[in-house]
Amino acid sequence: MDVRAETSVPLSEEDDCDLGSSDTKAVPAEAQRATWSGQLDFILASVGYAVGLGNVWRFPYLCYSSGGGAFMVPYLTMVILCGIPLLFMEFIVGQYTRLGPVHAIAKICPLFKGVGLGTVIISVVHSTYYNVLMSWALYYLFNSIGATLPWASCNNTWNVAENCSSGFPGNATHLQSSSQQYFDHKLLEKTSGIEEAEGIRWELFGCLVFVWVVTFVCIFKGVKSTGKVVYFTAVFPYFILFALLINNVQLPGAKEGILYFVTPVWKKLFEVKIWFNAAAQVFNSLGIAFGSMISMASYNKFNDNIFRAVLMVSVINSFTSILAGFVIFSAVGYMAHIHNLPVDNIATDGPGLVFVVYPEVLSTMPAFQLWALLFFFMLLCLGLDSQFANVEVGITFLKDEFGPRILQFLKREELLVLIVCIACFLLGIPHVTKGGIYVFQLVDHCIAVVSLVVLAFLEVLAVCWIFGVSRLSLMLRRMCGRTPSIFFRLCWLVICPVLILVSFILIFSIVNYTPPHYGTYSYPLWAEVVGWGISLVSIVWIPLGAIQEICNNKGPLLQVSKNLLTKLFCNHQVGHMNGMLVYYNLLVKCHL
Repeated sequence: MDVRAETSVPLSEEDDCDLGSSDTKAVPAEAQRATWSGQLDFILASVGYAVGLGNVWRFPYLCYSSGGGAFMVPYLTMVILCGIPLLFMEFIVGQYTRLGPVHAIAKICPLFKGVGLGTVIISVVHSTYYNVLMSWALYYLFNSIGATLPWASCNNTWNVAENCSSGFPGNATHLQSSSQQYFDHKLLEKTSGIEEAEGIRWELFGCLVFVWVVTFVCIFKGVKSTGKVVYFTAVFPYFILFALLINNVQLPGAKEGILYFVTPVWKKLFEVKIWFNAAAQVFNSLGIAFGSMISMASYNKFNDNIFRAVLMVSVINSFTSILAGFVIFSAVGYMAHIHNLPVDNIATDGPGLVFVVYPEVLSTMPAFQLWALLFFFMLLCLGLDSQFANVEVGITFLKDEFGPRILQFLKREELLVLIVCIACFLLGIPHVTKGGIYVFQLVDHCIAVVSLVVLAFLEVLAVCWIFGVSRLSLMLRRMCGRTPSIFFRLCWLVICPVLILVSFILIFSIVNYTPPHYGTYSYPLWAEVVGWGISLVSIVWIPLGAIQEICNNKGPLLQVSKNLLTKLFCNHQVGHMNGMLVYYNLLVKCHL
């Protein structure tokens, strides 16, 4: 990685004032800010972040439960109209400002600087429980080493013999598969509800420590180390996915599983929830509004071709989701064939698809020890490079905000990374208690759905409406010598905010709203209240940031608002967006 400082970046030609004050010729860049050693490092890191565990379990299940092949219509529509344009927007903002999400958005639109802080909070909270999934994968990996797989039979101390089935029980609701009991009674030692934590699962605690140590070792040198690690963690899972696919399609019943996965049920397209599920999958998978993409793009060189990176990340992410669907459902079809059951009695939602169904499939395959080890090691790789970006967002914020003071106290950046990892690890401990699965499900629902949609809408509002699409286009022209097409400008200005807002209103209306749940377990009212509190942890900074900015600027409220909406980032000075300023003054003169 090239760690040479890029202390200033020349602006171009005649339009200097469009992005700030007329007396400056340079865009501020962080002194001594590191850069990726090449764009391939950046692309692989972005792909590694976008392609995660959700591609392996969430997308296949959503496709299966939302109309099979018909789900591709809303999914690809959301990728094209929302995913690609918003990823492009975040890359532009990050690369041009060379700042993390908090300071980048604060420079662009000070009144909405809380949006940037909200994206940091949501990424940090996400990192506290994302490593829990990898601790589960690590636990399965360790227990795959042996002559037999421990979840393959009912002859174990954790099994409840009277309702244990060595295969999938089908419609016999009083029975549980042996793999389900292994997950519930051995891995989790699950209690009956969130009210009963009943102490720490020490084996999972140890796995969580191990995963956080690996995370720290891989990122403690910043993008210098991350850029090299992702060459393995981002590429290796594809070898496993293709190997599993080649193996699975040869199994009896695989064809029926694949057909179930891709057969369209067109009437599903008229259900609002299907379109929201497609939008949520695109946002979660591409990392929109998590701040990670802005943070990673901030380490690019000023003139890197980010449009190529946007297309590669988006296409590879969608391809991986579809590939994982074929891998999973060819195996599900095989299990349905073995147990003489319909495919819809095998598939299940959430983590159960890769921690209950697929382990059961692995136990019946030839050379199951090899496939089990490869599968769970693949899950670790998929999770790790996504986790790198989550943690890096918080570290980037701290360095941008308190860099000199922190380094004066800690002396080394590695100690800052260590402190952030320890803090996130401690916050993740409630998820490895015996009631931790309920905490996990509650936090995941509130962070990955509620907070994400709100932050995404406000981020688009701040960047595309207040800052302006014309200035966003000028930023791209100064970096890459080209302006975005009319398609991107239209998406930024109209299509993205409308789709996000409509999705949010419809899904959280009284008709469509469903409270969080885990299987058949319904959370008590106090837990729902806690869940909404978790959602507000990231959202509350938006009004607080606006209030602070207004209070810090003296003068009449109208004039303060005008200044805040027109303050930009040329050479750290207060600039004026000429077009908006003229328009704003006309409104004031007309008493509008």
